[in-house]
Amino acid sequence: MKKRNIAKIIVTFVGLSLIASAVFAQQVAVANNEYRTVTDTLYSDVLSENRTITVQLPKSYSASPNKHYPVIYRLDGKSNIPLVSAVLERLQDVNAAPEVIIVAIENTDRLRDFYPTVNQEPQGPVGIGGGAPKFLKFIENDLIPFVDKKYRTHDFKVIAGASAAGVFVLYALQTNPELFHAHLAYSAAVWWNYGASAKSTKAFMSETKKLDTYLYMNIGEESGVMRERYNDLQSFISANRPEGLTLINDEFDNVPHGLTSAAGIFNAYQNLFLPLRMPLRDYTGDTSSIADYYQRLSAQYGEQTAPPEWMVRELAYHFVNIGNFEQAIKLFKYDILLYPEKPDAYNGLAYGYEQSEKYEASLAEVNKAIALSGKDDDGYDVYLARKQRLLKRLAQ
Repeated sequence: MKKRNIAKIIVTFVGLSLIASAVFAQQVAVANNEYRTVTDTLYSDVLSENRTITVQLPKSYSASPNKHYPVIYRLDGKSNIPLVSAVLERLQDVNAAPEVIIVAIENTDRLRDFYPTVNQEPQGPVGIGGGAPKFLKFIENDLIPFVDKKYRTHDFKVIAGASAAGVFVLYALQTNPELFHAHLAYSAAVWWNYGASAKSTKAFMSETKKLDTYLYMNIGEESGVMRERYNDLQSFISANRPEGLTLINDEFDNVPHGLTSAAGIFNAYQNLFLPLRMPLRDYTGDTSSIADYYQRLSAQYGEQTAPPEWMVRELAYHFVNIGNFEQAIKLFKYDILLYPEKPDAYNGLAYGYEQSEKYEASLAEVNKAIALSGKDDDGYDVYLARKQRLLKRLAQ
């Protein structure tokens, strides 16, 4: 074979290899931007049976090998994953929720596993239930360690379930309050066995003085003893709420029992997770409340998150707008304390001083912003315009 033909073949091969590599890289990038679902089976010594779980990993899981994620344990299986995932993704799009790992526990005998007591009330299946203690032990001793070992989990855990599974959520709360950080009970079937779970939950609440957790409850268009026992339980918890308990309750008059999780899921998670933009209501007037908020957010998200520079500055702008310059200046100075290298922080303080007619102080701060920025920076022209405006005022 002539050397020219060999060279041509080599060039062609290299070219095809580069194209294949580019296509593969693109495929990997696409794959890294998709959820990954895994089915696991583990044998439980507690239950003496195999149990199957469906795990959905977040989109960034492969691309962020050092990142750890909160975990949502969803009772009643994988059919619940799409709705949970869709709602959380919308919240994540506006920085109002972290990425999470979802662990859906598939059922074998849900009435046995979810109810703490054996039903004796003729309204339901008599002689069924009572397996909740074993099932909770399975979750605590078998499932959570299995998930923590195999996946990159953070210690913030949520448990969610509907109807009988909602009863189990309440049982987990009162039996081991610290196992989960949040408990979502959609239309919990508290009528079961003459309201046994409602009675035990009320007893737990009355005996507990401090309870640092989150409880979401809801109910649909229920009637009869279900509605009566739910209303009694909800009213009791509201009136006897332990210190630290965040309680959210929804009532959906036109929603059937089977759709209460779909109806409540947005409120459940939107009220649970802290948004990256700290709400004004969480600011107490002391900058320590900002630090406290982001410590709580970090505990949820699984990574240390500082107050964003823009957030502190926007909070200060709010107080300028309502004429509270003392509070605004305090916040602008706090922003500089957190971000001494950010020109926008100094320009924020310059704005606060300018609006309060302290022009010399404003000029000093905007000069710092200019010194820290370059001509190509987005805010550079804004800083120069402020400086020129201030010089004219001072020259009058």
